[in-house]
Amino acid sequence: MLQQWMKASQAQLRGYEWVETTVIAKGGEEKSRKQNTCYYGADGKVQKIPIADAAGSQDSGREGRLGKRLKESAKEEMTAYMQSAVQLVHSYVPPDPARIQQAVNAGKFSANVLEPGRRVQLDFKDYLKAGDVLSTQIEMPTNRLLGVGVSSYLDSPDDPVRLDVGMGVLPDGTIYTAKTVLDVKAKGLTVTVENTGYRKTAQ
Repeated sequence: MLQQWMKASQAQLRGYEWVETTVIAKGGEEKSRKQNTCYYGADGKVQKIPIADAAGSQDSGREGRLGKRLKESAKEEMTAYMQSAVQLVHSYVPPDPARIQQAVNAGKFSANVLEPGRRVQLDFKDYLKAGDVLSTQIEMPTNRLLGVGVSSYLDSPDDPVRLDVGMGVLPDGTIYTAKTVLDVKAKGLTVTVENTGYRKTAQ
């Protein structure tokens, strides 16, 4: 039932375009902010067009060559790590009906009633990686997806991350991923992805 609902929702979203804003923060300080105009292409995959970055970074002061090289090296390493974190977000969101079905078929599925007759949480183990858990909260009367939670990791289980996803509803009833927050505690890193400005694409 959940798989059918998600397929229908994704089909409805193909008629929309929207703005995706990705903010990366370290230690509570914003390090990067990027925006893309998004829409579904003819191949059924999300296409992204970068929006010019209005807040350009400025170089403050002079520094020695060695110090600058070390700083650039550390920045490149962190940039690569951040890119991996962002890719991980998009690996789980939106949930893939086929992967959910695989977890169900493998018996790696459990249900927990949060509010009798109102809300239930469905947990899918080993959804994308061994040892991870994808949790979905469902509104029982309508089977509407209310939110998604993920316990996973980046390079290894020693690098755990937490992903929380809030869903939104468009005026025509289409459900979409409104806000996603990825918390990488070991690095003090937070990746927030917000989708806004939905509008029907020209036919």
